[in-house]
Amino acid sequence: MRPSVFLFSRTRTWRLFLMFTWGGEWALPLAATIKRNLTWFFFDGLFASASDNIIITYVTLYILALGATNAQIGLMSSFSSLASAVLLLPGAFLVERYGHRKEFTIAFGGGIARLAILILALLPFFVGGTGIVWLAIGLSVTRDSFGNLSFPAWMSITADIVPMEGRGRFFASRNFIMGITGMLAILLVGELITRTSIPRGYQIGMGLAFVLGMASTFSFSHLSDPKGTVPPVQLAGSLSPRTILHELVTHPEFLALSLVMAFWNFTLNIASPFFNVYMVENLKFTASMVGIVSIVSSITGLLIQRRIGRLSDRWGPRKLQMIFMFLIPILPFAWLFVTKYWHVILLNSISGVLWAAFNLVSFNFLLSLTPDAQRARFSAFYQILVMLALAGGAAVGAWVVTAWGYQAIFLCSAIGRVAAAFLFIRFVPPVTKRAKLLLNG
Repeated sequence: MRPSVFLFSRTRTWRLFLMFTWGGEWALPLAATIKRNLTWFFFDGLFASASDNIIITYVTLYILALGATNAQIGLMSSFSSLASAVLLLPGAFLVERYGHRKEFTIAFGGGIARLAILILALLPFFVGGTGIVWLAIGLSVTRDSFGNLSFPAWMSITADIVPMEGRGRFFASRNFIMGITGMLAILLVGELITRTSIPRGYQIGMGLAFVLGMASTFSFSHLSDPKGTVPPVQLAGSLSPRTILHELVTHPEFLALSLVMAFWNFTLNIASPFFNVYMVENLKFTASMVGIVSIVSSITGLLIQRRIGRLSDRWGPRKLQMIFMFLIPILPFAWLFVTKYWHVILLNSISGVLWAAFNLVSFNFLLSLTPDAQRARFSAFYQILVMLALAGGAAVGAWVVTAWGYQAIFLCSAIGRVAAAFLFIRFVPPVTKRAKLLLNG
């Protein structure tokens, strides 16, 4: 191939790749600064997904390998949710009062939270005995907590970086690459852990998660905040639970959804922290097998996203959310009968479809019930309720699994999810014309 032809081919391939990072040709007329932001934000998601999926999949197994009990695993999930809930409002306050959205995101989520993972990876070199478990739990909780402290700043800057007219296409590209890199990271690290001594394999995995996380932080640091360091919004009233509760009185549909979904998440977390532990302790799966199980659900979830999106536009997100809230309780109930690896593969294939669909339509329904001008505050209230509910569910799950075993938490979670689905039908109505007027100001 002649050099000129090769150069043309390479240039054309690079342009096509850049357009993919923007979400397609829609971004071509945009200013160079906006397109540069989209590309760096794309890479931020790519590296963050690889890092986060390693942590989400293997940190519980790592701490279990360090000697943690089921009760301690449940308490870790509970502490993490509780601490995250406490820090959401301060995170929103910092953004509203001081601005510096990029700096806060990098310092808390991209800095302290990821530094905690590096220390977690190095912990066995410096600490021994029973104290290592509590230190590991503390570091895991620190990572989750500071990630949530940075969440309001991240949400705020994201809304300004990605233009409204292309958000769907941009996030389709970004979410696609995040799904791919997340699956690859889970698979490769799972195989690495399986072929390495315990806990050394987990330490290497957490170290890789830190390196990938810092690549995400590096990418995010190259973003140009359209509003600089000034506060992005100026809202009347203090950012306090009392003020938010007062504002919620005029939005009963949102309040009903928040309370019902808090109960839903409480029932979910009775069992959620213990599925991976159950696979390792009772089914004797290796870390590689656990990773493959996670990948299966990710693959089936990616396959269904676009179809569910079209169906949501046609039927409305509330109707679909109601359907999936009645289907999802089948999952923990089915775990009562799981004994073989292929059982879990099949179950997680179904789980990937149901949860991908539920997460998509529930997020859309939540957005339809939050007022445009106060979305940050209302989202903080919603997330606080969810985090508190997750903390309570994990604490109850830890007590139940210690007293009666895994079968009990699967059954309790299934029954609770069905009850939440009925509460959703009873108390969460469709968005009325009056509600739409209030939401749009």
